[in-house]
Amino acid sequence: MQSSIPMKIIATLHGAFPTKFGIPRQSGLVEDLEATVVFEPEYRNPDALRGLEGFSHLWLIWSFSQAIRPHWSPTVRPPRLGGNTRMGVFATRSPFRPNPIGLSSVRLKGIVQHPTLGPVLHVAGADLMDGTPIFDIKPYLPYTDAHPQASSGFTADYEGYHLTVRFPEDLLKKVPPEKQAALRGVLAQDPRPSYQEDPTRVYGMAFGGLEVKFSVQDGVLTVLSVEKL
Repeated sequence: MQSSIPMKIIATLHGAFPTKFGIPRQSGLVEDLEATVVFEPEYRNPDALRGLEGFSHLWLIWSFSQAIRPHWSPTVRPPRLGGNTRMGVFATRSPFRPNPIGLSSVRLKGIVQHPTLGPVLHVAGADLMDGTPIFDIKPYLPYTDAHPQASSGFTADYEGYHLTVRFPEDLLKKVPPEKQAALRGVLAQDPRPSYQEDPTRVYGMAFGGLEVKFSVQDGVLTVLSVEKL
């Protein structure tokens, strides 16, 4: 049996997050969060996308490019469990895996033919960092990929979890209108590590060319400042 299989990067995702902090923990949690997928020159042939416009959602198969480690562990500490409880790596979506591969379901908003970049995918709901390498793209098939009655294991208690966001109007005006809903959605998902509960701590998050500072107390996230990076 082969010990390794070659993989090619076919595209790169470009989005609002230059760092890992603040990225939604799963795809589809923030539907207003938009991004683009730009193909590598070798894969810019429009024929490769023929028929893709008929699908509303896609699977992106990608690399945890900022979480590559030389060794792997059979157990990890999921953030949603407070960072102290260990679970088997294959029972989680942790980036620290034998192979640093991620899988995300995104909504396809459209395909735009760029004069120099070729066909560019416009997607929504991605949970990827800007510059993430894409290995493959597959159509989402609702008749086989959706399982509404599936059990959620130890994550069940966190379904629907969100914070109330208090965003002063004068600070909201500093955010481009087309990014306001996405930013609110990201903040409502609670960007903090789950084990941090200090109400006096001020957090900073880079988003779409802005630095957003906030604090959290009693389930309410309050935006404190918004500045350009």
